[in-house]
Amino acid sequence: MIAEESTAWSGVTRSTDSGGLGFGFKWNMGWMHDVLQYLQYDPIHRVHHHNEITFSILYAWSENFMLPLSHDEVVHGKGQLVNKFPGGRWQKLATLRALYGFMWAHPGKKLLFMGSEFAQNDEWSESAGLQWYLMQYGEHSGVAEMVSQLNDIYRNTPSLWQKDTSSEGFTWLVNNDAGANVLAFARWDDNGEPLVSITNFSPMPHERYQLSFPMIGTWSEVFNTDSIQFGGSGFTNSAINITDGGHVSASVRIPPLATVWFKRS
Repeated sequence: MIAEESTAWSGVTRSTDSGGLGFGFKWNMGWMHDVLQYLQYDPIHRVHHHNEITFSILYAWSENFMLPLSHDEVVHGKGQLVNKFPGGRWQKLATLRALYGFMWAHPGKKLLFMGSEFAQNDEWSESAGLQWYLMQYGEHSGVAEMVSQLNDIYRNTPSLWQKDTSSEGFTWLVNNDAGANVLAFARWDDNGEPLVSITNFSPMPHERYQLSFPMIGTWSEVFNTDSIQFGGSGFTNSAINITDGGHVSASVRIPPLATVWFKRS
């Protein structure tokens, strides 16, 4: 069972034998609020609100959490997700794609309300169907293709889910670069194999961003929300070789308003 609970009531997913309520998962309402609030700021002002995008990790393992982008956020005049963000059409869609990449890499199970998987324009109404006709347009079919690939990679990458409810499955790599609006972290599986996720919530690209990788090896880009097939600009990376155990940093290309994932080949 999954609980939607908006207070700080503790033990929602603790077993009843241990004094908890016995739910399997709980909606992480704090994550949803903070992330959407952060992304509604103009990128130039996000530097002053960086803690809102990192705060969820401080309590990420206090319950078994689910990350919801639910119907509550796209009804009653709130508008669709893609229309919550500042900027022109390209910037709105790029921000949405970056958010999904960040969300799928963040600890916690995923919940995405229908229509959001192809960036529906109108908010949801019980009196109307979804705007499936939008799938004939590349900007919408690109988001749908991206969500499909996110699910496929997620399903086949244990580091993204195997240690979801344990702090051992997460390591910050960059959490204090507020000026660049950049976040990076590693997710780990039971065999100690990592996936690195980098998100740039700024419209400025980084041609040579210095990043410390968690292990030596050849790191390949396995997912990029800025891929042309998703509606992005195609700002991608070649393979990165790290052979010196004493120097595990490398320069990476980070697209504007995008999330990029790396795995060892």
